[in-house]
Amino acid sequence: QRDQSMLTWENTPIMGTTGIMEKLQGLPFAKVAHRVLTLDAQPASSAVASILVLVTGQLLVDDGQNVLQYSQMFHLVPEGGGYFVQNDVFRLVYG
Repeated sequence: QRDQSMLTWENTPIMGTTGIMEKLQGLPFAKVAHRVLTLDAQPASSAVASILVLVTGQLLVDDGQNVLQYSQMFHLVPEGGGYFVQNDVFRLVYG
């Protein structure tokens, strides 16, 4: 199932764990500080114990001064006593 995992980063879809890792490792910054402002979670399905998570927050990149607002949605799917990220949608929020 992990090969079917998908990240949508700023409207660009990336499929599979290899592509996702390449995207995240290739981002043009070295250090990111996260501040979670809100976190909402709910069951995603009655058939599978998956969880939908929505996060809003702030990012500070490479010790910069400009705080960036973001929203991110995760779909967590059970696997072997834990969970993995089946879907991840990330978006910076401007204005």
